[in-house]
Amino acid sequence: MTETTDSNRRDVLRRVTFAGAGLALTGAGSSHRAEEEGSEEVAPAEDLMREHGVLNRVLLVYDEFRRRLSSSRPDLVPALLTDAAGIIRRFIEDYHEKLEEDDLFPRFEKAHREVELVKVLRDQHRAGRRLTEEILHLAGGRLSSATERARLDAALRKFVVMYRPHEAREDTVLFPAIRRIVSPHEYAALGEEFEKKERALFGQDGFEKIVENVAAIEKRLGIYELAKFTP
Repeated sequence: MTETTDSNRRDVLRRVTFAGAGLALTGAGSSHRAEEEGSEEVAPAEDLMREHGVLNRVLLVYDEFRRRLSSSRPDLVPALLTDAAGIIRRFIEDYHEKLEEDDLFPRFEKAHREVELVKVLRDQHRAGRRLTEEILHLAGGRLSSATERARLDAALRKFVVMYRPHEAREDTVLFPAIRRIVSPHEYAALGEEFEKKERALFGQDGFEKIVENVAAIEKRLGIYELAKFTP
């Protein structure tokens, strides 16, 4: 009787011990998953591509201003265009393109990969900055004359026409090739460096704040609702 009781007790203890170990492992796994899910680390190529999403949304804003400029009764709010061009200047030209020029283009040139493409992209960055300067100058004026409106329309058109193929070529050719010219360690370090620079310039959640700024402009212009673009 005593041996049976002791044996039963040992069985119970083993089951409790195994169950506790299982719970501990499950808890550790859940904690690890939670840490992974809470991580906001973004790979360099993904980071650059999502910034192109911001650029694309501002290009839609430029398209809307061109539509209004060509209207017989243009409903213009120059301050909104100044805000949009300011986002291009601060976030795209002074940050995104500077990352490309400082951290990506030299690596491709050193590796003798996509050298001609990099040259064209550099030239287009310079051209884009000149156009942004002109857009900011014209949007800051009264746009009271047909000549001024025509100049602004031309600057917006040139910017959009250049940057749509520019970003498409980077997204489909340059960015996917980054992994082929750097080691996995260097690739990860690039991502950390991009995030550090973004936080230094725009603060915590800087990308999200920029997206909110663009959305606010879209709402003022009546082009925020995605369903409106459905044919």
